[in-house]
Amino acid sequence: MGNLGFGELILIIFFALLVFGPKKLPELGKAAGTTLREFKKATKGILDDDDVESKSK
Repeated sequence: MGNLGFGELILIIFFALLVFGPKKLPELGKAAGTTLREFKKATKGILDDDDVESKSK
């Protein structure tokens, strides 16, 4: 996401509004946020498990 400028973000939002419509877009954003949060929790759990295993050796 570091290479995306302001203009590119506006274009992406515009096309998302065009494709999904203004009523569906907040639902998609909420679902994406929830999915990302769950993914972060899962990867954090995996990394924590690896740390415990490496310390016990």
